[in-house]
Amino acid sequence: MDQRPGCHPRGRGSHVNPPNRFERLHVEPDLDQLAPDDDFRLGPGNPSTEYIPDDSRSIVAENGSPDVPFRYSLNPYRGCSHGCAYCYARPTHEYLGFSAGLDFETKILVKPRAAALFRQFLSRPGWRPEPIALSGVTDPYQPAEREFQLTRQCLEVALEARQPILITTKNALVVRDLDWLRPMAELGLVHVSMSITSLKPSLIRVMEPRTSAPQARLRAMKQLVEAGVPVCAVVAPVIPGLTDSEIPAILAACAEAGVRSADYQLLRLPLSVKPVFLEWLARTHPLQRERVEALIRSTRDGQLSCAEFGRRMTGAGALAEQIGQLFRAFARKHGLDREMPKLDGRRFCGPRQDQRQLRLF
Repeated sequence: MDQRPGCHPRGRGSHVNPPNRFERLHVEPDLDQLAPDDDFRLGPGNPSTEYIPDDSRSIVAENGSPDVPFRYSLNPYRGCSHGCAYCYARPTHEYLGFSAGLDFETKILVKPRAAALFRQFLSRPGWRPEPIALSGVTDPYQPAEREFQLTRQCLEVALEARQPILITTKNALVVRDLDWLRPMAELGLVHVSMSITSLKPSLIRVMEPRTSAPQARLRAMKQLVEAGVPVCAVVAPVIPGLTDSEIPAILAACAEAGVRSADYQLLRLPLSVKPVFLEWLARTHPLQRERVEALIRSTRDGQLSCAEFGRRMTGAGALAEQIGQLFRAFARKHGLDREMPKLDGRRFCGPRQDQRQLRLF
């Protein structure tokens, strides 16, 4: 991607498309000879979001990681136009032949049969109900959800079947579905984890350009709590040297919103997330770039990521331990160290087969 003034994509976390590690060929635009043609130069720099139908035949994935609190997940979308510069899910787009950079934010695969496939999965005779995460990879309430409402349709199936659901999001759009979430909460079927990285709108606008503003997330937490929905505030990712100092203020704001449980995760930059985040850091925080990168490495044994179970979410070393101690101290101070209530799968009854599902494409 051309990095000259006028060519920066507006409202995107990534301004680059790093090479796909599975592809032998990588195309690099060379627009120098077209410099006088400003209209042409501006075009490629502002890609629109493209929604691509994904005709998957299954919708629920299984994982065996001891670092995540669920075994099964459901992802109605692939890619995410929230555009978070640090998103750990970016490399998943490379399996589809796309880039983890701008492609991840602008080429969103939509699974129009998500609810029907979910219904089929829950109807299997061998299914023994346990929590299923929405989404586990990309955000189920990203901007595409306003149009396609696939997450909402899946929640309707879950409520009908009395299937426990774990929701993780950073978008206030989740409160749109309070009409489903409230009765699910009454039956002990749902938790919502709201991710909040910073309270600074100026930072969020460039780091998470298409997510909800911090105050909107706090309002959403309050609305969920008032509706009886269990909410966990997730300070994630904590970026050493950039957002770690905000931990006390973030936890205080979440407590004021009525939340009574919190967790955190330390930044990690696996695979192609690394070039995307480092480009973002150099572009948006040039004077802090070297220090922030050095601090990240100090929590990852000199690297920028760690795949070792038990360490990848919290890091290692003196700084990582200090961040953990800071989080735990203020979580206790604000009463955010409580366990989330256990979800109840005993009411599971299996959904009826729905012949009314319509295709979106």
